[in-house]
Amino acid sequence: MHFDATARSMPDIAKDAQAAVAGTLDWVGMDEIDVPIRLAGVNGEAVQSAARVAAGVNLTQPEARGIHMSRLYLHVDQALAAEPVTPCSIRRLLRDFLDSHAGLSDRAMVRIAFDHLLRRRALKSDNAGWKAYPVWISGIMEKSQFALELGCRVVYSSTCPCSAALARQLIQERFGNDFARGRALDYDEVLAWLGSEQGICATPHSQRSEADVRVRLVPSFGFPIADLIDAIEDALKTPVQTAVKREDEQAFALLNGMNLMFCEDAARRIQLALNRDERITDFWVRASHHESLHPHNAVAVATKGVDGGYVSAPADFAAR
Repeated sequence: MHFDATARSMPDIAKDAQAAVAGTLDWVGMDEIDVPIRLAGVNGEAVQSAARVAAGVNLTQPEARGIHMSRLYLHVDQALAAEPVTPCSIRRLLRDFLDSHAGLSDRAMVRIAFDHLLRRRALKSDNAGWKAYPVWISGIMEKSQFALELGCRVVYSSTCPCSAALARQLIQERFGNDFARGRALDYDEVLAWLGSEQGICATPHSQRSEADVRVRLVPSFGFPIADLIDAIEDALKTPVQTAVKREDEQAFALLNGMNLMFCEDAARRIQLALNRDERITDFWVRASHHESLHPHNAVAVATKGVDGGYVSAPADFAAR
């Protein structure tokens, strides 16, 4: 007997079977989908990146066994391969999610995460290097209402103002011990003392720090990824560097000394910069200083304060 595999009817459990336990679900879908994406670069040319995508819809029918996972995957694959990622392309993708789940879902989401490479000049020397910034783009469609979010992480250096003041006090005390009051000071001797380990006997603690930023955009402006990163780094003044020679390291030390900041200061600097950008309707900022003094982090969170917008929930304050 010949078996014709092409003519057989294959079971569709998600469509035909009922859930053993009824209930609606907030989100159902797929995460960690590997896919290449294209974005408009700084010079307008398309830049390709490797991305990981989360795609999902809600399940409004309590008795339905599940959604159609393969439809989400195929929509992601086809949409992201067809054209560069734009607000319009994300809106169309979410509409495709809902159209393919008519009667099951009325809310759809997609999150695209990738590293965005930017070429960064050294502070003083004639060198440059690449820096990768974690970036994510999220879109939600709910009852024809479309919301768009752009997020990024910027790594920077933070030097503690309190530690700097305590270090200065110790240097003052060492100076008082080494140069008695009333003694005539010799310029060359003091200059040499200032350049010695004995003279500068204490230094403030500093640490690698992270700013996680999420912004809601006016869709017509596209995705100003480089502009957003530049605004954050310009506000903080001390982003970590790529190519570093001695003159660059010295310039970085000067920037740290001129920009002493607690996590509260960092969050407020970013808050001020984002408030000035007309492309941003709302934002959420988390400044985390991975302290070298303590085994824990110092954290500050700020939002724009738009009614119905971002809120500083305890879950967002804590590390994930």
